[in-house]
Amino acid sequence: MEVREQLKEIIEKAKDAAIAAGELPEGEYAPMQRLEVPKSKEFGDYSTNASMRWAKAAHRAPRQIAEVIVKHIDTPLVAKMDIAGAGFINFFLAADTVYAELEKILKTGPSYGDLPKDQKDRILVEYVSANPTGPLHIGHARGAAYGSAMVNLLRAAGYDVYSEYYVNDAGNQIDHLAESINARYLQLCGYDAEIPEDGYHGQDIVETAKRILERDGKKYLGMSDEERLLAFKDISLNEKLDALRKDLHDFNVDFDNWFSEKSLYPEQVDKALKVLKDEDNLYEKDGALWLRTTKNGDDKDRVVIRTNGVPTYFCSDIAYVGNKIERGYNKLIDIWGADHHGYIIRLKTAMKFLGYNPDDFEIMLLQMVTLLRDGQPVKMSKRTGQAVTLRELMDEVGTDAARYFFCARTLDSQMDFDIDLAKKQSSDNPVYYIQYAHARIHSLFDQAKEAGVKWDPSFAGTDFSYLKEECEFDLIKKMENYHQLLAGAAVERAPQRVAKYAYELAALFHHFYRECRILGVDAKTTEARLGLITAVQYVLAHALAILGVSAPEHM
Repeated sequence: MEVREQLKEIIEKAKDAAIAAGELPEGEYAPMQRLEVPKSKEFGDYSTNASMRWAKAAHRAPRQIAEVIVKHIDTPLVAKMDIAGAGFINFFLAADTVYAELEKILKTGPSYGDLPKDQKDRILVEYVSANPTGPLHIGHARGAAYGSAMVNLLRAAGYDVYSEYYVNDAGNQIDHLAESINARYLQLCGYDAEIPEDGYHGQDIVETAKRILERDGKKYLGMSDEERLLAFKDISLNEKLDALRKDLHDFNVDFDNWFSEKSLYPEQVDKALKVLKDEDNLYEKDGALWLRTTKNGDDKDRVVIRTNGVPTYFCSDIAYVGNKIERGYNKLIDIWGADHHGYIIRLKTAMKFLGYNPDDFEIMLLQMVTLLRDGQPVKMSKRTGQAVTLRELMDEVGTDAARYFFCARTLDSQMDFDIDLAKKQSSDNPVYYIQYAHARIHSLFDQAKEAGVKWDPSFAGTDFSYLKEECEFDLIKKMENYHQLLAGAAVERAPQRVAKYAYELAALFHHFYRECRILGVDAKTTEARLGLITAVQYVLAHALAILGVSAPEHM
């Protein structure tokens, strides 16, 4: 059992003992909240406000309650307790408790950060889901890094989680893509052709047309316009999806499923529309079908089927959300661009009308990213004159730096991405600082081997009482808090907390490295410190893996 959980039980038992002794009245006492880690070491390793929560039931001042509780606590887990302020109880862990936690980390090994898989929810996380009509850009990159880190975090915290990319392959955008490639192909073949008004003008369209011409020659000229467009539709969609998968994979993002919008038609869409019609939540007006979203607070009703009979994106999304739930997912998490804010109430209204609980659908909004170079905004790609792509960002700053920077900030805040900082190989760059800590640990083991030091890799018989310095205790206590950090970050859907934790743990390690020698001291101390840095390496690598950042052995 975790130290904090043991302390919670001890505090609850102390309260019950005080009631049994008549020192506190019987009553309905609120359950304890989790123990907090104080911001300052002077307030101990853990602190609880239980006395404040129990003041109403006990009809006592919180400080008086705290004094009674402390009197009934006698445990070897803590070296001392004190009461602060209005009634906070602060706990200072005993040295043996700290050593035991280090032994636990080493015994568990690299999987120390993985929490028990006892969460009941089956969660589907959908993110990126950009139209397959061109390369991914910076906004997509932020959502990709954050979304995949969140999936990793939830899995580490014991949740049953799946990730999905929704492929918009049923709308007009794919037709416009094929028309654009057709125009470029005809131009390359010497014909006068114009890209349609709703077409795509990016350099990637030209390159696709060139590849088609180089591979297949002019064979498509012998086809009718309709046949040629159908052929280019399949070719372009497959090529764009392959490019998306490649870019995302190289960005350490791999989805469990790529879901085709086309697969919703006609069965899933017809099924959803029938339910909406039967409950009188769909109506016809001006030749179109409308959903009564105003019944749930929307400013106006929304079109589901256009006057020409073509479904809207909203229609597909209604069927898709129902499909997710029917596949057995009881919690849905989506990451959308901030410009889709008004769309939330519409889709949640549709869920309600279909008989689902809208609260089971969490929508996280992604704010804009501004790239900075030399302190100035970078808006356009040097190569294409258009928005900077994910591939260009990876090529310039690397996957690790890009992912860490994106994961280190909350999604709902606008972000300045400093390209110059991301490329720095110094302690100014947070991801370099963390990775260097991991590599430095590996280097220390290499030095120990060269010096002829022998040790048991499991450290099963190591005497950790030789760790006596404050910086050594700080490292172990920080790692002891890792599970609580992961559990809380998962609930908050906040991988940025893992990024912050990794930086703080790296900082504690660098401080330890400056203060404590590993070689050139007595053998017992060397062995204990090798065990300590092994644990740090485990936890750092685990945190970096959640963020999708590599843990290098050499730098």
